[in-house]
Amino acid sequence: MKQNFLKRPFQLGSATLPNNIFYAPLAGCSDYPFRKMSAKYSPGLIYCEMVKMDALIRHDQGTFHMLDYDASMHPIGGQICGSKPSIAGQAARIIEELGFDVVDLNCGCPVDKVTKDGSGSGMMKTPHLIGEVIANMVAAVKIPVTVKIRAGWDEQNINAAEVTKIAEQAGAKAICIHGRTRQQAYKGPANWDHIKACKDVAKTIHVIGNGDLFTPEDIERMFAHTGCDAVLVARGTMGHPWIAEDIMRHLEGLPPIERSPEDTRQALLEHFNHSYAYHHDRRVVVDMRRVGCWYFKKSAGTRGFRDLISRAQDPKVVRDLIMNYPIGELGEGEEQEETADCSDNC
Repeated sequence: MKQNFLKRPFQLGSATLPNNIFYAPLAGCSDYPFRKMSAKYSPGLIYCEMVKMDALIRHDQGTFHMLDYDASMHPIGGQICGSKPSIAGQAARIIEELGFDVVDLNCGCPVDKVTKDGSGSGMMKTPHLIGEVIANMVAAVKIPVTVKIRAGWDEQNINAAEVTKIAEQAGAKAICIHGRTRQQAYKGPANWDHIKACKDVAKTIHVIGNGDLFTPEDIERMFAHTGCDAVLVARGTMGHPWIAEDIMRHLEGLPPIERSPEDTRQALLEHFNHSYAYHHDRRVVVDMRRVGCWYFKKSAGTRGFRDLISRAQDPKVVRDLIMNYPIGELGEGEEQEETADCSDNC
């Protein structure tokens, strides 16, 4: 009998979530149209893209635009990034006032422009500061505070378990551990033993596993290996907005839903329509150059589609390409290209 890893519902502090399969904040990717598609398949929690504390408190309109959402996206989490305890509470309160269900502190983003001021995964160098920032956030809001970290700064400084205890003491309701160090970025396999070590020291805080989760079987192995309470799926959601549904069916012992190339085409068209309704301009063209290759990753026509869409300048041309391009099964002898990563995937 399959072990019951799926939790329906899942209690996270004061928030009751429909399940424990979460979709990650992906900088440059998990925008409004992406989340509109994701919500259709009922993950337990969807996070917006990461935003900076400083930009929030100075009411930067571009930053607030990144936090747009509609009622269908609940439960929804806002993720903030910064290393200043003095403004952490104010930034968290803004997220709460905007109607978000959860506020998360990013201590995992590995890119230089974030870590250079000690933010993101740079905070793994100062565990006590993580505790201060979380404590100020907890004191300022009623919604649950969570934190996302890495295993450590590098292999010589693995401290995720220590940070787990600090976050728990500071009042965080959950901690998500990405099983790589900052030095690794996204190279090499994620080490799930680091997630298990955090679960072993956790008393009341929920532990969320993250890293190398691309299939329902991956998620089942993650739960079994680490004992984690929930999972955060990141790159595995790209071009697969339905992965939460697939995971839940797998964990419940139900047969998978077979999705044909035509089903995938229709999903991309739906994503295009959400993007067009939201942006109304050439931004749709730029988005579809990236998004289209997520959905058509396993198609024999991926290279040809990518070449054509990269030259398109008008949303109507892009729509016609999606509607009319011959999408078949993965062609024999054609290499399967890697899914394009988000810029600054955090």
